[in-house]
Amino acid sequence: MEIQSGAQARQNKNVPHILKGFKDIMPNDQKYWQTLSRVVEKTAGQYGFQKIETPIIEDTSLFTRSVGKETDIVSKEMYSFVDQGGDNLSLRPEGTASVARAFIEHGMLNLPQPVKMYYEGPMFRHENPQAGRYRGLHQFGFEVLGSAAPVVDAQLILIASNICQEIGLKPGSYSIQINSIGCPQCRAEYKKELVLYYKAKRKYLCDSCKKRLVKNPLRLLDCKVPGCQSLKPDAPQILDWLDDSCKTHFMGVVEYLDALEVSYVLNPQLVRGLDYYTRTVFEIVAQGKEEMAQSAIGAGGRYDNLIETLGGNPTPATGFAFGFERMIMHMKEQEVKLKEKRTPDIFLAQIGQQAKVQALKLYERLRKEGILVYENFSKDSLKAQLEISNKLKAKYTLIVGQKEVLDGTVLLRDMDAGVQEIINYEKVTIEMKKKLQQ
Repeated sequence: MEIQSGAQARQNKNVPHILKGFKDIMPNDQKYWQTLSRVVEKTAGQYGFQKIETPIIEDTSLFTRSVGKETDIVSKEMYSFVDQGGDNLSLRPEGTASVARAFIEHGMLNLPQPVKMYYEGPMFRHENPQAGRYRGLHQFGFEVLGSAAPVVDAQLILIASNICQEIGLKPGSYSIQINSIGCPQCRAEYKKELVLYYKAKRKYLCDSCKKRLVKNPLRLLDCKVPGCQSLKPDAPQILDWLDDSCKTHFMGVVEYLDALEVSYVLNPQLVRGLDYYTRTVFEIVAQGKEEMAQSAIGAGGRYDNLIETLGGNPTPATGFAFGFERMIMHMKEQEVKLKEKRTPDIFLAQIGQQAKVQALKLYERLRKEGILVYENFSKDSLKAQLEISNKLKAKYTLIVGQKEVLDGTVLLRDMDAGVQEIINYEKVTIEMKKKLQQ
């Protein structure tokens, strides 16, 4: 039988292929995912966030009511379907709406406020795949529900920055951009001014922005088409339209960031693409090269009206989310040094059927004692097993052969010194613990 290469398999129409916009996370990439996940869990614990896991599938109305019917996510990108029972369902495109739904459904307003939760998991958006952007993506997010205080916004921005530093990103490799988009009341006046400005430039707008002009004017500032980008610098700035309350809140956020010595860039044209955002918004932007240049790896903001929009009691809230894929892409581009995988203390080799049985039992004894031990019981050749031990850089190799089975012993080889000694099979764990402590 001819063995196909990966490229040949991909060209063979009879071989199953992964869907467009999705990817396999291969074993050699897991170190990045595990590192990021560990940092997220550690940081959440330090700041008092508890983990929440919500279903991948939700009622479609959850996202149309929260994210917004006219947003790109809802109007173009959701994976939606009608199930056998006739219910309209969607794969979740983001995590905040589900957290808000859970907050209401489980009566979390009765808990001491604010409630601090974090999550991580897969999301789904049917958008055009590009560098660091997939249809099957993964995010982690931090949410604080039950406080309108600007100090909460500032601390969340600090947490986002700390996560970037914890995974090894240098401060110059990303920037934090912040803005306030005000409340619905002051934003309404700003939208009128924004529409007037862009109406005069309508002939220069892309087709999508011509629709946004009517349905979702704020998204005009978020368009990445070069022609639309060129119009943005002269567009009205929302900071000029903030009411006193929103202005005071944003100044509070800025003052806390200054006190915390968090470096940030004030971007008066920064908006977020989801309808539920109010007041503070921010993005963590990769300062990379080529594909990652000026690409947002994380973003967040305040969503004070979301809980009420979904039928709950008025509850101010704020949060942020990062994309795993984009973060890892930036880590690779910045050549972040990950901790080396721990080398095994012991490699366990065996020769012969009886020895294999004895070695299997010995492996379990060592494992239960917390000793990091590797093996390859599928190999019968001692030479092949010793080569594996060398590649793994094991400190010691234990060898069990037919003679050792009969004698009730194990042959111990010091891989650095190259010396061997015989030890009693029943005392292996005791002897190895002594040697590993030396």
